[in-house]
Amino acid sequence: MGFICFREIQGLIRPPRTTGLDREGDMFLRQLQVGSMAVFAYIVGDRESRSGLVIDPAAETDRIIAEAEKNGIEIQYIINTHGHVDHISGNADMKRKTGAKIIVHEADAEMLVSTPAMILSMFRAKSSPAADITVQDGDMIRVGSVNLTVLHTPGHTPGGISLYTDGYVFTGDTLFVESVGRTDLPGGSWQVMLRSIRKQLLTLPEDTVVLPGHNYGRKPTSTIGHEKRHNPFLR
Repeated sequence: MGFICFREIQGLIRPPRTTGLDREGDMFLRQLQVGSMAVFAYIVGDRESRSGLVIDPAAETDRIIAEAEKNGIEIQYIINTHGHVDHISGNADMKRKTGAKIIVHEADAEMLVSTPAMILSMFRAKSSPAADITVQDGDMIRVGSVNLTVLHTPGHTPGGISLYTDGYVFTGDTLFVESVGRTDLPGGSWQVMLRSIRKQLLTLPEDTVVLPGHNYGRKPTSTIGHEKRHNPFLR
């Protein structure tokens, strides 16, 4: 739900709406831009076991499921990086269609199910079911041989998380390409946001690929090293 950025979004070159990012190995990874707010949803799976999960299914759930099925991935979990409506509005449909369990940080569990009716109407969104699983910093989410480590990165929301696996970090609305998430919504804090980024994200290997929660930058992905050197909010 919003961001801080110096650039105008309109007119930027956009990547394909579905992007394959996986490297050689067992992990399957797709980045999909969905809905009207340039949200990035991600499918992560294990090629051998064919088990998988979706991160932030904000909209277009049929398209997300079709992409997973086309590649032989069964969606077992829905992970929300935080509880804002623009990231959770596909939860109900995704859970109904796949039976997947919803995962969110414990500090955003209440937010997940308490989006005001006015906001739901404004975004033409469905209310999310309650979380089946709540997580904390350091917890591991596993599908087959693929492990995602939960990094608690509050600041945009109290329960904002990033998810790290070797070579990649899914940053939700905490860190964007050369930008950062907004902190002026309820529960937000600029100081907490910067501490989260510096402690939890900038300490990762510099070649770690940053996979943000929105397509708000000049390109759809970045790296930790690039953000250290070029993100104006982190200098």
